[in-house]
Amino acid sequence: MNKTRSTLLLLLAGAFLVGCGDSGGGNSKPTVAYVTNGIASFWLIAEKGAEAAAKDSDVNVEVKMPPKGVADQKRMVQELLTAGVDGIAISPIDPANQGDLFKEISERTNLITQDSDAPESDRLCYIGMDNYKAGRMCGELVKEAMPEGGTVMLFVGRLGQLNARLRRQGVIDELLDRDEDPNRYDQPGSEIKGDKYTILGTQTDLFDFAKAKSLAEDSIAKYPDLGCMVGLFAYNPPKCLEAVKEAQKVGQIKVVGFDEDDETLQGIKDGSLYGSVVQNPYQYGYESVRVLAGLARGDQSVLPEGGFLDIPARKIKADTVDEFWANLKELTGESPKPADESKDESTKGESKDESSKGS
Repeated sequence: MNKTRSTLLLLLAGAFLVGCGDSGGGNSKPTVAYVTNGIASFWLIAEKGAEAAAKDSDVNVEVKMPPKGVADQKRMVQELLTAGVDGIAISPIDPANQGDLFKEISERTNLITQDSDAPESDRLCYIGMDNYKAGRMCGELVKEAMPEGGTVMLFVGRLGQLNARLRRQGVIDELLDRDEDPNRYDQPGSEIKGDKYTILGTQTDLFDFAKAKSLAEDSIAKYPDLGCMVGLFAYNPPKCLEAVKEAQKVGQIKVVGFDEDDETLQGIKDGSLYGSVVQNPYQYGYESVRVLAGLARGDQSVLPEGGFLDIPARKIKADTVDEFWANLKELTGESPKPADESKDESTKGESKDESSKGS
């Protein structure tokens, strides 16, 4: 009897030690997190890249898409920190006012930014495109679409995000034929006139899709001679295009934008939208997880020189849209839904809030 009891105790002790070893992380996979700035088809593509990198790098990845802006992003990040994740890649929503949050992340785990930067933080690197140069590329598309010049209205979710400010400034500087200066900033609120192009204003919708469309409609009504609408976030070009179609001004009002929403690509394909500057959200997700996986294992060599891993933007027009769209579908395994139809798993059972979507 005593011998049997001793044997059982030894077996239980061994099982306990094995369990402790697994939970201690010696043989377990690191867990990293990929945090977006909202919910959009753009981020569904990035999620595919993050998942692919997690498989290739042998780590677990948590993808978080905050549906309600800054407060939700902060809550999700703090939950991840409490869970003890080994690194966070985040797209900052309001970097000027999120300093305390970024400080907390950097003190407790590896912090990198992706899609939009927070250069004043202690992030280890930024992964994404040069948003100012991308803005100038978008301005080039406007020039191609409307070579004789004319009036332009800009549309964006908010200007608090650094990527939004840089894209907007890039478009303006290109249309006014200015020298490159990413630090220049034209305050919104008044017309900006150049020799050929006039920027009528910048409409901010705070990521409210209905408002984005109504602002486009209001601009068409207010400016009968409006020449071009420029959407700076993924959902803006489709909303502009909807308004143009309903006003029966396709062709008369040019539409140019950013990103690879299905409606944007279809518009390019059928000729109702001139072109779009696309990022590479799949690579944003992939490279973010790859870098975090290396850092979690103590490999500093994964950090890019200068702290910036540049994933260049590209112009997509009628002659390249078919190939681009086919490649996108191959990467994701399916055609991503338009931003309106995307929904994060974390919002199941909650009322849908449009307060933070797009990039």
